Amino acid sequence: MNGIPLQPIIAILAGILILLRPSLLNYVVAIYLILVGVLGLVGSRRF
Repeated sequence: MNGIPLQPIIAILAGILILLRPSLLNYVVAIYLILVGVLGLVGSRRF
């Protein structure tokens, strides 16, 4: 089953947000790390 790779999309959106609003850097990085961690856990449970 081929799905859309979410990590690259999240990374691009995070990069755009940081470019537009550098003051959001801490929040964007924190949200990115949480999402990547959750996606990693969910992805590792697929058989």
